[in-house]
Amino acid sequence: MNQKTLRILEYNKIIDMLSERAVSTKGKDMCKNLLPTSDIKGVVSRLTETKEAYDVVLKWGSLPLDGVKDIEDIVKRAKMGFILSPKDFLYVKDSLKVVKRLKSFFSDGSKRENYPIINQIIESLFYIKNLEEDIEKAILGEDEISDRASEKLFSIRRSIKDKNLKVKEKLQSMLYSLSKYLQEPIITVRNGRYVIPVKSEFKGYVQGLIHDQSASGSTLFIEPMPIVELNNEIKELELKEKAEIERILKELSVKVSNYADELLYDNESLAYLDFLMAKAKFGLDLNASIPNVNDEGIIDLKSARHPLIDKEKVVPIDIRLGYKYKVLVITGPNTGGKTVTLKTTGLLTLMAMAGLAVPCKEGSQISVFNKIFADIGDEQSIEQSLSTFSSHMKNIIDIVNQADEKTLVLVDELGAGTDPTEGAALAMSLLEYFYQKGCRVVATTHYSEIKVFAMEKEGFENASVEFDIETLRPTYRLLIGIPGKSNAFEISKRLGLDDAIIKRAKEFISKDVAKFEDVIQKLQNKTLLIERELDEIQKIKRETQDIKEEYLEKKYKFENQREKEIRKAQEEARKIILKAKEEADSIIKELNELRKKALESQTIKQAEEVRKKLKEKINSMDKEEEALIIKDGMIQVKDVKVGDEVFVSTVGAKGIVLSNVDSKGEVLVQIGVMKMSVPLDKLFIEQKSKKEAAKIGASKIIKEKANNISTSIDLRGQTVDEALYNLDKYLDDAFLCGLTKVTIIHGKGTGALREGIQKALKNHSHVKSFRLGDFTEGGSGVTIVEIK
Repeated sequence: MNQKTLRILEYNKIIDMLSERAVSTKGKDMCKNLLPTSDIKGVVSRLTETKEAYDVVLKWGSLPLDGVKDIEDIVKRAKMGFILSPKDFLYVKDSLKVVKRLKSFFSDGSKRENYPIINQIIESLFYIKNLEEDIEKAILGEDEISDRASEKLFSIRRSIKDKNLKVKEKLQSMLYSLSKYLQEPIITVRNGRYVIPVKSEFKGYVQGLIHDQSASGSTLFIEPMPIVELNNEIKELELKEKAEIERILKELSVKVSNYADELLYDNESLAYLDFLMAKAKFGLDLNASIPNVNDEGIIDLKSARHPLIDKEKVVPIDIRLGYKYKVLVITGPNTGGKTVTLKTTGLLTLMAMAGLAVPCKEGSQISVFNKIFADIGDEQSIEQSLSTFSSHMKNIIDIVNQADEKTLVLVDELGAGTDPTEGAALAMSLLEYFYQKGCRVVATTHYSEIKVFAMEKEGFENASVEFDIETLRPTYRLLIGIPGKSNAFEISKRLGLDDAIIKRAKEFISKDVAKFEDVIQKLQNKTLLIERELDEIQKIKRETQDIKEEYLEKKYKFENQREKEIRKAQEEARKIILKAKEEADSIIKELNELRKKALESQTIKQAEEVRKKLKEKINSMDKEEEALIIKDGMIQVKDVKVGDEVFVSTVGAKGIVLSNVDSKGEVLVQIGVMKMSVPLDKLFIEQKSKKEAAKIGASKIIKEKANNISTSIDLRGQTVDEALYNLDKYLDDAFLCGLTKVTIIHGKGTGALREGIQKALKNHSHVKSFRLGDFTEGGSGVTIVEIK
């Protein structure tokens, strides 16, 4: 890519902003080395990566990359045989911890599926657990080795500690006896050896080695002879400690060297992930989007914003090029808006080609170009000298010599700096040449002749930057299809120039030119009116969309609440059924006891007392159940057919009948997402003319079950889940009816059904014991269950 173009369009400032968002040195370097590419596959790949990273940042803020370090030089030094420092090892450990966190963070299957590119990078990382643990065990800080690094180091340091303690104790005992010779009764250290401060005039009274003296010379720091040997022993231990530390660091350095390839790979991959996160954060800060890309020269930027202009001040513009026209000519007064359009077009194209999100709306398109040229000077300059024109033309000549059909040309004030007539003619000739070459061109000019040329020439289109006459300021809105008006007379009048002068100036302009300028003004006014109407339509459309989204949200909330209410009703019904079941179980137990007592020839009087007690309990249950009254306007159904809407009293909710009445007097009813079998007498329908109530009676359930229960159930051919559901229901019925022994027929087959059934029987509340059938009962194809 042309370096001059990158400089003119200030691409380097974009790269600086990007690199600020990386956390690692190597990640920042990757940002700084990012250049646009002309390979459309490469651009698509880069943008896909950016989009994936963008989604990660939106959802989680970033990947857990805190603490990542650039360890390339460290690993290479270890590979060359150098001994690494504790600080180096801490950097290696930090990188390994980042790898560990990333793998843990991306262990979720949905993340791996939704972010395949990032997942592939993280999956390929090497987490070297034993190396991390070895460093963790040995290194405490940048200058500190742990006592646990080796048993020998631990022993040496313990010895040093003991020797130091002995030295201090011996010196402490000497302080009292030598106190009259000392400046202060303290122990200090000089040259790594323990000493005491002796007054210089008493140096002959304290035998020992002089290591230092005070600045005034009045104090000598003497190592007393009795502790010289102990200090020597400490020095020897310290040398051993140093040697052991070097051995430990060398051993760790060799381990780092052994894993050099894996660590270097991780280092590069972590930096690349950091680079991706930087791209995503940069795009998020710009409120940018991922554009569609093509190689057909089509640029369609919707609400594009220059990324280097304050977000609060920049005016979004729509830029289109390459559909029906290849050359866009922006005309009008020198107000600055034209140049911003040029730079926005060029810079956003470079950003997209570099794989960056661009500050424009979703659905924007940007083309990939082999070459991008920009000739943009100071559009605010009043004086244009010959030298300026020469420099300008030198740039144009370079562009002419290199331009082809894969080139984007951005030219500011084409033909300026020379005679207006010649300059306009030269500009038209250049624009025609670029068009014939197949280039895509955005050019600015203030020559009226070029406006007419662009209107008449096929493949050309006019555009202008809107100017507010009242405030004498550009609005910076780009109006494609409308040539710019100079507004010189209007500006002069607003600034206070005498009307007579302006009137006389108008007389110097030909009628055709004046008429053309009037047509432009009318066209601008009509276009602005249409745009305002379009804005109003878009506003109404957005409001309608907002209302629609609000409605859909309320509908979703309603459906969600409805499901919650159904689930709540189901839970309440389940509790009621469980309570009824418990009461029924209690009744059956007492009935069974009554039966046993009768069998044991108990007196009639005792049996009568038990019967009265049971009757009182049943009556009490019925009174409690009377609280479950069916709503007014409901009557019990006599018969139902498939599709009928019914009210299910057991759960207090409406449902749809899915089947006819079966042999048990039950029908299948769907309530929300749940399907359940319901006895016919628990179904009601609305009847406005009548108000009836019904209650649930556990005693009725017992009577009905007793008439239909069998001493065996055949579960063959069913899935395990189906069989367990039917088995549980059957055991409840058998218990209610007082059966003491039942037969479960499951067949032999693979044994899976038998295994599932027997596993369920182990924990069932109604089962006392169970066994496989004997030869006469059906063998291993049946299970005999004894009921409690």
